[in-house]
Amino acid sequence: MKVLIVGLGSIAMKHINALRLIDSTFEIFALRSSLTSPKIYGVNNLYDYSKIPQINFDFAIISNPTSLHAEAINNLIKFSFPLFIEKPLFNELEKEHLINTVNDNGILTYVACNLRFFDCLLFTKDFVKGKKINEVNSYCGSYLPDWRPDTDFRLVYSANRKMGGGVHLDLIHELDYLYWLFGKPTKISKIFKSNSSLKIDAVDYANYTLEYDDFVSSVILNYYRKDAKRKLEIVTDDKTILVDLLNNTVSENGKVIFQSQQNPIETYESQLRYFIDVIKLKKKSFNDINEAYQILKMCL
Repeated sequence: MKVLIVGLGSIAMKHINALRLIDSTFEIFALRSSLTSPKIYGVNNLYDYSKIPQINFDFAIISNPTSLHAEAINNLIKFSFPLFIEKPLFNELEKEHLINTVNDNGILTYVACNLRFFDCLLFTKDFVKGKKINEVNSYCGSYLPDWRPDTDFRLVYSANRKMGGGVHLDLIHELDYLYWLFGKPTKISKIFKSNSSLKIDAVDYANYTLEYDDFVSSVILNYYRKDAKRKLEIVTDDKTILVDLLNNTVSENGKVIFQSQQNPIETYESQLRYFIDVIKLKKKSFNDINEAYQILKMCL
């Protein structure tokens, strides 16, 4: 297969490594912004969209900054090949026209929320089926400067509002897996703040309340917690189910009932295998551009 990558940053390297694990014969190309862009071993550089028709691409991965996703999608529509789009889909709404154009052209899409392939959440999705849920709490807090220790965190897209940064967008995973587990809420309220000692202009704290017919879910996200925590708590009539995403475990009333040795990086390979199967079978993917846009509306 021939794969085009738009945006060759750190997340793209994870996708490239996953592609190589799936099939070392994949031909990988990257659309670069400058002739002086550094070369990556095994990646062929392209410098202009006009060169794309000369290569019969099987799909493209869009992994540039979120603020540039719409432009990339718009530029690629005319080539009609499937699009694997890194999350979040966009950093703003009012993109219905672009989504309609994608749909009108019959372009297969998938928006990459890899936690849908994480073992502890896959177990939880089956485990909670049919249970009477009273309350759900999701929390994800970590320290942004620790994300990329060799880089000034103030310069990366996460810290910059105009580039599509902000904890609510960066950690849209939490809203995504709640949508995947429980469906679309009937009502949403939210609070965004940016007043921690990080002193960034992007949102560094987000608080959501999601109302469903039978229960309420709270979601708290932040960039400033130094002792990282990422957990999902589901309270039923007689049980409290605790999903620890940092340790890939599930507990019930304090007793571990599921644990996995899966490394989170493996989810990148799993989701690409899924997407490649979707392409081969010519079937609709979950979390396509339409579903991802609904989740983005929840987020923003």
